[in-house]
Amino acid sequence: MTQTQLVRELAAHCEVSNKVAKEFLQCYADIAIRETKKNGVFVLPGIGRLVRVERKARTGRNPATGETIKIPAKKVVKFRVAKSVKDAIVPPKRK
Repeated sequence: MTQTQLVRELAAHCEVSNKVAKEFLQCYADIAIRETKKNGVFVLPGIGRLVRVERKARTGRNPATGETIKIPAKKVVKFRVAKSVKDAIVPPKRK
């Protein structure tokens, strides 16, 4: 689903204009970015959470040459899907 399709579906469902739906979507994304940057976590209710994670420095290998290289520490963002969403999309196996 593209952003335009999402905006149209939101607008139709909430009975607002496409412009209002697009502004809402953009504002929601801006809030998610700001809060993840500030607090390290942002919860999207019913969907999951954005989490900022610190990765430690480590050693790795250049796959082309096999040479050992140092990979510096860095911050990355991960998305953790809520259990209810995961179970709705891919039901758990029955034993």
